Amino acid sequence: MELRAGQVAVVTGAASGIGLAMARRFAAEGLKVVLADVEEPALGKAAADLRAEGADVHARVVDVGERDQVVALAEAAYDTYGAVHVLCNNAGVGSGAEGRMWEHDPNDWKWAFAVNVWGVFHGVQAFVPRMIKSGQPGHVVNTSSADGGVAPLPTASVYAVTKAAVVTLTESLYAHLRAEHTRVGASVLFPGPHMLRTGLWESHRNRPARYAKRRPRRTPYRSLDQWEAAMRAAGREVRFTPVEEVAGLVVDGIRQGRFWLLPESEHSDAQIRARSRSMLERANPSYLEPFVLD
Repeated sequence: MELRAGQVAVVTGAASGIGLAMARRFAAEGLKVVLADVEEPALGKAAADLRAEGADVHARVVDVGERDQVVALAEAAYDTYGAVHVLCNNAGVGSGAEGRMWEHDPNDWKWAFAVNVWGVFHGVQAFVPRMIKSGQPGHVVNTSSADGGVAPLPTASVYAVTKAAVVTLTESLYAHLRAEHTRVGASVLFPGPHMLRTGLWESHRNRPARYAKRRPRRTPYRSLDQWEAAMRAAGREVRFTPVEEVAGLVVDGIRQGRFWLLPESEHSDAQIRARSRSMLERANPSYLEPFVLD
């Protein structure tokens, strides 16, 4: 798909991190941008900053886990700009689950699925039919993660399960769009290849009361800075990928019509090969062994 000035991009989870970086890059390409996020103060600041940079911006507070709010976002986008050419279903949360799977609070699963999976599906249903009907070229980017999308990190299993679901959802969407001979494409995004400085670590700040934990956490939430300090204390240096590089990967991938927006990574490639080999050989998942005794 050719990205041109005057086209419209919708980005969820756009108030910070990857979402804001994508919105800023789309604006730099001359696109009008619709920002959606559940965090109103951060969203207002993001919109103001982009407008100060010359962007044409419409911002709306949206909880993507609520279907009616995503439908209202689509209505607002079309009422404001008359079209949508790029949809980035990017909003995501960490679940905050502790312990083994059988110890997890069910609300950790409900909240993570509401945002990370239902949020993507709501975006597809609210926008894609109108994108197809327009007859114009379009593209949908759904944000997954190497954690789950490539292989699960069992210590973050709830998140991993949701991100694995996003991959399968996007594969199915791609097939359906091709079967209907539409001009709309689809990609699944794996941000990276290294860690990212995003608000995902503090997702609990926006956790709705309806998904509140039913029992207190055994340990305090750790910020990204605290986690990084602990890793350094253990002698492990952490590498980070700038969110701007992720945004660049998205723009290049849309232009090239690539489904897998998966940056080159020796670690991820090794996991993909090990997981595929395990399945083909009907062997137990040895690629999980580093985490078994965690």
